Parts: sequence; C-alpha cells; structure tokens
Amino acid sequence: MFKLALYSLLNRRSSAILTVFAIALSVLLLLGVERVREQVRANFANTVSGTDIIVGARTGQVQLLLSSVFHIGSMTNTLSWNSYEYLQELPQVRWHIPLALGDSVGGAPVVATTNDFFEHFQYGSRQPLEFATGEHFSGPTDVVVGALVASQQGHEVGAGITIAHGAGGISFSQHDTHDFQVRGVLKATGTPVDKAVYIPLEGLALVHDEVTGTPATDSGHDHDHDHAHDNEHMDEHSSPTQTLSAVLLGLESKPYAIRMQRQINTYTMEPLTAIMPGMTLQQLWQTLSVFEQALFVITILVVITGLLGMLTTLLASLRERRREMAVLRAVGAGPGTIFTLLVSEAVLLTLLGCVAGVVGLYAAQLIAAPLLAEQLGLSLSVTGLQANEWALLGLVLIAGILVSLFPAWRAYKLSLADGLTVKL
Repeated sequence: MFKLALYSLLNRRSSAILTVFAIALSVLLLLGVERVREQVRANFANTVSGTDIIVGARTGQVQLLLSSVFHIGSMTNTLSWNSYEYLQELPQVRWHIPLALGDSVGGAPVVATTNDFFEHFQYGSRQPLEFATGEHFSGPTDVVVGALVASQQGHEVGAGITIAHGAGGISFSQHDTHDFQVRGVLKATGTPVDKAVYIPLEGLALVHDEVTGTPATDSGHDHDHDHAHDNEHMDEHSSPTQTLSAVLLGLESKPYAIRMQRQINTYTMEPLTAIMPGMTLQQLWQTLSVFEQALFVITILVVITGLLGMLTTLLASLRERRREMAVLRAVGAGPGTIFTLLVSEAVLLTLLGCVAGVVGLYAAQLIAAPLLAEQLGLSLSVTGLQANEWALLGLVLIAGILVSLFPAWRAYKLSLADGLTVKL
C-alpha cells in the first residue's frame, strides 16, 4: 500500500513537494525552538557553579544575581570593606571573591576582582576557568578579557585598553591616566564571563584617582563602587578599594549555606543580602517561563498550519482523483483499500516532512552555532535527538494521521458510479 501511495504522490509531485516543504519548515521551527529552549535553560542554570552564596548590599535577590553574575543592571548600593572582612572571617568559608562593578570597555562591563576569581570561579559541571592565552593578574594595570570581548573588540595579549567611566557603549569620561594592558584572554565558556573585562581591585583604585586608603577627589562618581557608605571606622590601609558590589563565597559544607544566609541577612553593622545562586536562578527562570511557553505555543500553531496545508491539498485533489478511485474500485479495491491509501499518503508526506525538518535542523544549527557563539556568546551543542524531541516528532506523525482521516473518509464514501462519471 505504501508503494502505491508513493507512486500516487510522484504522479502529483508538485503539490506533494510543497506539502513536504511546509511540514518540514514547521518541524524545523518546532525542534529548533525546543532545542534552543533546552540548551539556553541548561546554559542559564550552569552560569555559575560551585558558588554557594552571593552577598551584596540590601536589594532584591534577582537584582543581585543579575548584577553580580550576568552584569545586567546596576547596584544602587554597595557593601563596605569592613563587611567583606566580616564575611572572610565567617566559619565554613573556604574561599571568597570580591567584585566591584560600574565601568566598561567598549560597552563590555569591567569587573574589578582578584586572582581568586580565576582560581575558584566555576561554571557548568564544576568547570574551572581556563586561559586561551596569557595568564592572570600580576600587577595593578593588568587586564584579563573574556573570549567574546576579545573576538569582538580584537583584544590580544599585550594590547592596551582604556577604561571608561560607567556602563554602556558610549562614555564621555575615559580613565586614560593609567595605561592598562591585556595580560590574558579566557577560553570561551558560553556564560557572561565571556562578555566581561577583568581588572585588579588595585587597578580600580588607580583609575578613580585613589591611593591605598585615600578616597578619590571626584565626589561625583555615581556607580556601583562609588563611595556611598560612611567608612569612618575603616582601617585606612586595609583595602585597595573602599566599597564592593558583591562577594562570592564558597563554603566547606553546602548544608551550612542556609544557616549562613540567615546570619548574613541579619548582620547588624550593615544591611546585606545573601542569596544562594542555584535557587535564585530557578526563581528567575520561572519568571521567564511565561515567554518560553508563549514561544512554544506559537511553534505548535505553525505545525498545525503545516498539517492543515496537507489537509487542504488532500481534499483539493479528491475531485481530480475520482477517476483514479473508480479505477481502483473497478479492479477490485474495496472501500477500506481506498481509505488506507489516503492515510498512507498522509503518513508518507508527514514522514518525509519530519525527515526533511530534522535534516534542516542540523544544517541550520551547524551554520548558526558559530555565529551565535561569536556574536551572542550562546553555546549550542550539536547533539542527537533527545527523548523530548522524539516525542514531538511522534506527536507530529500522529497529528498527520488524524488530519488524513477526513479526506480518507471522503474518498471512502465515493461510489464507483460517481467516480466513473466525471463531473465537470
């Protein structure tokens, strides 16, 4: 029966090809959106790994996460160096990474930190940061750039960099008093690390005209590491910069994180916010899930449109195929055979559309993956079809069979006499 259905489709190849193309395009969009959704979710969840607590000034949990990890938005308050020293002395703290934000290089955020960032920060499945070329800081004017910044702005080891005041692509205040030089370029991670420029905390003090323990003369700095706090109790020689945007903490024991989070949130010397990044990431993703579901619904509607196109084609061809049906009935084919023939044609069209859609998916991914990685820092791995993708293909095939039942029933109802008399 499938052989007969194939010959019948070949006899009507033009309409069959258009139907297969419509279904293939629908399947490509459906699987493409599903694959991007799953991999973006995985990349999103793997942005930070091994960091047990993130601490910042009193603010919302999502805002602190977006600012410290994704470098989106800005912190309205900062935490003092005294609070950072308090965090270092907490029991169970195995390592700590200070972060100060607020400047930029060609629109890329500048993150002032220490070499502990390159030693302890992890992403994905506990993957450490690695250098593509060069190494970590060795002086206050050294710079380490992320992979995406290096490729987009052409930074190489030894190149000079000028830090700009404030975030964003355009700045009217350039910190060109001190010459910074690229010391290292990080390997691509598929995370916001690729989109940032890293300088030592001491370098941050230099660009804002600070010597150790001496405030900048420009009192108008209005960004994350601005001197917003009263530091009258601070040891004048204790810090290379007087305020921080956030601190990443790694603990000796993960179960201790909840207790420590409560302890930090109730710190009386300064209002602080401590978050556990894994839980906050899930909370943030749930917030974005509405858009994810809306996009998925749109792709389902596109698939339905493709299947309705197949239904229209089969129905439109029935009038022209009445003589064919009559001949089949005349040579002994029963109504069930005619019914099965129409269903078989629909199954073949849907199968060919699914196969073409999967081939198109891999072709599009092979072409688009390098561009997405280079332009957006979005890592899309080319993998085999996953269980959920096979399930979607199965649903498309079942939907194709269901759609074919109506034209098959119409063909079933055609009588031999009606078929032998062609109606013009």
